[in-house]
Amino acid sequence: MNQLIVFLTLAGALVLFMWGKLRHDLVALFALFALVIAGIVPADRAFVGFAHPAVVTVAAVLIISRALADSGLIDLASSQVIKLGKSVVVQVVSLTVLIAVASAFMNNVGALAILMPVALRIARKSSNPPSYILMPIAFGSLLGGMTTLIGTPPNIIIAAFRADQTGEPFGMFAFSPVGVGVAALGVAFISLAGWRLLPKRRGQSSPEDLFRIEDYITEVRVTKDSRLKGKPVGEIDRLTGGVVRVVGLIRKKRRINIPDAKEELKTHDILILEADSADLKDFVNSSGVKLVGGRQFRRDAIGSKDIVVNEAVVMANSPLVGNTAAGLSLRTRYGLNLLAVARRDKKLRRRIDNIRFQVGDVLLLQGRTEQINDAVTAMGCLPLVERGLKIGQSRRIILALGIFGGSIASVVAGLLPVQAAFPLAALVLVVSNVISPRDIYESVDWPVIILLGAMIPVGGALETTGAAELIAAGIMRFAENLPAGAAVAIILLASMLLSNVVNNAATVVLMAPIGVGLASGLAVSVDPFLMAIAVGASSPFLTPIGHQSNTLVMSPGGYKFSDYWRMGLPMSIIVPAAAVPLILWFWPL
Repeated sequence: MNQLIVFLTLAGALVLFMWGKLRHDLVALFALFALVIAGIVPADRAFVGFAHPAVVTVAAVLIISRALADSGLIDLASSQVIKLGKSVVVQVVSLTVLIAVASAFMNNVGALAILMPVALRIARKSSNPPSYILMPIAFGSLLGGMTTLIGTPPNIIIAAFRADQTGEPFGMFAFSPVGVGVAALGVAFISLAGWRLLPKRRGQSSPEDLFRIEDYITEVRVTKDSRLKGKPVGEIDRLTGGVVRVVGLIRKKRRINIPDAKEELKTHDILILEADSADLKDFVNSSGVKLVGGRQFRRDAIGSKDIVVNEAVVMANSPLVGNTAAGLSLRTRYGLNLLAVARRDKKLRRRIDNIRFQVGDVLLLQGRTEQINDAVTAMGCLPLVERGLKIGQSRRIILALGIFGGSIASVVAGLLPVQAAFPLAALVLVVSNVISPRDIYESVDWPVIILLGAMIPVGGALETTGAAELIAAGIMRFAENLPAGAAVAIILLASMLLSNVVNNAATVVLMAPIGVGLASGLAVSVDPFLMAIAVGASSPFLTPIGHQSNTLVMSPGGYKFSDYWRMGLPMSIIVPAAAVPLILWFWPL
């Protein structure tokens, strides 16, 4: 009976994971509480997952990753890449190799967040389609994560599972013999042939190409006969039902970027409006305002030079996800105007305040130069403009590398376990002022931490109830007449397929007990099965929803859902074809 409850709970969780309407961390909590209510997971053991070494290590690695990014290390390397020529091959090779190396030692998404604006700038300067470059670097970030213990959360979790089974976790570079081989082959394919399979799309590579700003941002003058004279700015929203939005007000040649809704309009005020042509025509006719017919007022107004327009991509942990601009009071809270939203290959311009944000949406934001970057970060978004190198960063780079290198050395030398070495490194980075205490909490991907903490007891229930052994027995019956390595290949392929629809950390937590049961049933070493699960969980190449890296490049690259199969299907053949022999060679059964 307990096995049936576990299977039904996991089936329900998988359906919700694939549905995508609920966040993964919430789905994981529902699964956990279902097993607690059923009495399968004891109530006093429900939250032991949050004290698991894997969870602590993942949080510490995310903090260290942020510190390395803030130190300017990757920015320094990126500045050299920008000097490359116009050859697509050279650009793809350089960027993919760089992000693969970076992802071996820092969070995949963090590395992509730094390099994606660089890739977009290179594409613009060379007039190459961004679609040729962005998916390669997203896949490169996944490949690089396979190569070390800290490259991706699945490796950290697998190492903890191995410690539970054998008393000894995988070491810092235990994944390298297999991971480096797979990554090298994958990067070679992507760089030489893979990008050629991608569509030639201009994508959403610049504010002008993506949104055509001037097509729908217009100035109108409040005349002495206008119905708006003496009325508050908020009256415009009421009159138009929100389809005409005020993004600025010029009064006596001074610009007010976000005018208060209660501000009374006066004769000769210039309103900067966002609206499409049909709505604008209706508004002009009904309100009695006069079209200015040019943008000279905006250019000449005092303060206009301080106003910039930038793009940003909504990240998975953004507070915007699932909410609307109106519901979040975006203009008041962050001091920004939301001018437009683009989703994948669609432009969403109507009733912007009521659009519910999704991960990967590209936002066109307007604000003051000195505050827009901080506001975008506070919104949990990734700015799509290149960040300049900060002056005086060389000392911080050396300090960050020294602290990080020392923590790796302590793990390799056996002086400290990884769950102690990396939290200690994070603490030293704070004390050394490489990263601020506030940034510690901002750098941790809390949904992933909640997901892990909740799913670890669920994965344990899969093992303690015998459900994992039941699945393993089914796989053994299927593979009993096949070569010994077939079971390893099957577990890798199953993990790979699951990772395309389920978070990679959840994939590992669910598949590891099955791999352990399979190794036990075959009376062979558990190592090749755990290694296969780690590789499979890090290979979601078929969909944009399997990993945040895939999701983030979708809109800027102009990709459709089906485009991921173009390069992803060959990658899903190359990776297991390379990984299985390497696993069996370095980690024999």
